[in-house]
Amino acid sequence: MSLQTAAEPIQDTPKPSRIVAIDIVRGIALIAMASYHFTWDLENFGYTDPGLTAFGWWRIYARCIASTFLFLVGVSLFLAHGRQIRWPGFRKRFAMVAVAAIAISGVTYIATPDGFIFFGILHEIALASLLGLAFLRLPALLTAIVAALVIAAPFYLRSEFFDHQALWWVGLSASNPRSNDYVPLFPWFGAVLAGIAAAKFASTSGLSARLASLAPGRWSKPLVFIGRHSLAFYLIHQPLLFGAVWLFSHVMPAPVETRETTFLKSCQISCEQQRDRTFCTSYCGCMLDTLQSEATFDQLYNGDQTPEFKAHITDLAGMCTAETDSKTEGGQQ
Repeated sequence: MSLQTAAEPIQDTPKPSRIVAIDIVRGIALIAMASYHFTWDLENFGYTDPGLTAFGWWRIYARCIASTFLFLVGVSLFLAHGRQIRWPGFRKRFAMVAVAAIAISGVTYIATPDGFIFFGILHEIALASLLGLAFLRLPALLTAIVAALVIAAPFYLRSEFFDHQALWWVGLSASNPRSNDYVPLFPWFGAVLAGIAAAKFASTSGLSARLASLAPGRWSKPLVFIGRHSLAFYLIHQPLLFGAVWLFSHVMPAPVETRETTFLKSCQISCEQQRDRTFCTSYCGCMLDTLQSEATFDQLYNGDQTPEFKAHITDLAGMCTAETDSKTEGGQQ
């Protein structure tokens, strides 16, 4: 999401030119985001294998998109308020993003209560924009160091202490909660700080002035328009894409698959991120058979997120892994 990238005049200081390149990059990121969401919609309606967008290159793609947005939030925050915080403009933009984030939570809670968005990209942008103000006047190197620490935090600060729902937004719980868009403070605030640090380096090195002097051709106008209206694009594109796929599903429905088939496909895709196909086929069959034999398959399918059930699934996974390894020669992770 964008903040204004040009600061208002401060006393006799001339207003700097808007850096169109930032709008272009933001526009490209928005189109990339739309392509990811469209693929997610296809998966949701059964036109692709379950779990496709949650693993492998699609997962990396999604993280690159989110990182780009948040990095640009930091860049724009510094360009707009680095010399002096323009409180009226900041409060207006913050309120718009915060209200949009609350609306997203409300709508998704009604539509998809099992995976509603309680702290997604808009929530992160609102909080990160507020916290980022404290770093606008700090040295660029110090900001970059803090950014690295924030990004690395989930690797060494995860704790069951943060497993309480009230602390999920922090991002340091032992296991990630279920949500269709989960972008917690750690590690994602690090991308915003990296953007602030990069903008500071660019400003002192003269790179910002050189970028501001660039005049892209007419080809860039659609990207610039999208980039300058990023919040509106974000709020509108997914309902339109989701609605289009929903309508298409009534004309040409996707093949209907049983819950068991869906589970096996999703399990296979997830497993093959670490193990070979032969192992994963046996392992997923073991998981399904065990869940069905103990009558907990429905509990898993309905998205039970209680700590007790999560621990039970972990135990089952360990058991099936050991059993499959004993049957599969040379099974190595």
